[in-house]
Amino acid sequence: MPEGTNSSAVERYPVQLQPMSVPKASDVLANDLRERILRGDFPADTALPPERELVNQTKMSRTTVREALRILEVQGLVTIKTGRSGGAFVQLPGGDSVATSVSLLIRGQKLRLTDLLETREAVEPACAAPAAKYRTDEDLAALDAANDAVGDLDLPLEEFLQANVDWHLAVARASHNELLTGFMTALSKAIYSSTENTAFVDTEVRKTTYRAHKSITDAIRAGDSAAATRRMTKHVHGYAEAVVQVEERTEITLDRTGATTSSRHVGRRDLPESSGDQA
Repeated sequence: MPEGTNSSAVERYPVQLQPMSVPKASDVLANDLRERILRGDFPADTALPPERELVNQTKMSRTTVREALRILEVQGLVTIKTGRSGGAFVQLPGGDSVATSVSLLIRGQKLRLTDLLETREAVEPACAAPAAKYRTDEDLAALDAANDAVGDLDLPLEEFLQANVDWHLAVARASHNELLTGFMTALSKAIYSSTENTAFVDTEVRKTTYRAHKSITDAIRAGDSAAATRRMTKHVHGYAEAVVQVEERTEITLDRTGATTSSRHVGRRDLPESSGDQA
């Protein structure tokens, strides 16, 4: 060994490590429980293991377990009940889960009004076709009741708008497609409250809306999917054109309740004469 050499010296090479992101324990547990729920290990309306048992099985703290259960509750996969017979009870996601997610997307991204109207033009005719195929007597009764309210010219604006929403959601529910219903629920909250404007919703608009709804309902009642789709397409397209021209804006925001707010409304005089199927 050469003189002056340190036999204990170790040659080291520089290594560049990347930052690592370690998931929270509560997220890991929530992900595991979510997958078990979705694949059917825990059927709907059954209780997850008690909190103490989850702590013992996972070796995680009680705080971590509680955080994981809260995550599942926010995601709509469990309902937390307190008391002696309480616990975390499984509920399967439905249309409300879709509506909540889409509403968060709309609010978070501050989507343009035109984006929502274009989405509605794509989605709502797709609701009308299966509605004509799968509607029940109860579905038809809901459509008739909502449109009867739409046709009441003495109804205050707020109640008219709600009846209008009820009719459109009744079409979606008549499709018996949870995904379509969820999308329409979220879109309705964002779009219809944007027309809470007496300059836009006048007597003629109400009459036109009632007639358009009745025509679509008649096609659904007759089981005519093609006619229902065609009439709904015309209806929502006419509404989109009218709203864009009347509102003269493209940005929308949603308040905490899901209602839209805007910076400006303009007069009904700007509504084109040819726009037939509004609302």
